[in-house]
Amino acid sequence: MLDAETALLRLKQGNKEFRSGETPIEVDEERRLKLVEQQQPFAIILGCSDSRVPVELIFAQGLGELFVIRVAGNVATPTQIGSIEFAARNFGSKLVVVLGHSSCGAIKATIRELENPGQDLTPNLQVIVDSIKPGISSCITAEDPLETKIEKAVRANVQSTIKRITNESEILQQKVAKEGLKIVGAEYSLESGIVNFF
Repeated sequence: MLDAETALLRLKQGNKEFRSGETPIEVDEERRLKLVEQQQPFAIILGCSDSRVPVELIFAQGLGELFVIRVAGNVATPTQIGSIEFAARNFGSKLVVVLGHSSCGAIKATIRELENPGQDLTPNLQVIVDSIKPGISSCITAEDPLETKIEKAVRANVQSTIKRITNESEILQQKVAKEGLKIVGAEYSLESGIVNFF
């Protein structure tokens, strides 16, 4: 299994390949059949459900290489945290990436809710917005233009999600402390195709 730094370098190289149009993704029958009995993803990605952010493609990775969890707003509820724990424990993956992206609809909905409480959200969408609110409410100000609010909120939400993952999982805390697991944040730009890690 790759260590965290090597896994991170592989994702960075994959994103470079994606942007250049040179994505050597393996999808042949031999590769597919080899993965029937087991998988060993080298990284775990918690990303947004947005159709413009296909995680395997933006990192130029093929079948069995990434364990991807997608949910609007890349929030970490017990279900997502449990999925990360499952992959870290069962596959030995050493890298977790929380991936936000520019122009995130869940972030925009949360900003609208913060500025005008009581919006007409479905109960299930309200759960997502309520998961995002605490992490972004202190980083945006009324004076900021909307685009600045969104930029700040996307990053703050990634950081908040990382904090939630580490604070709410003893398993992951132990893996960070003793087994070299690394949890990092990243942001994908819809405009440029670049993933910036932070």
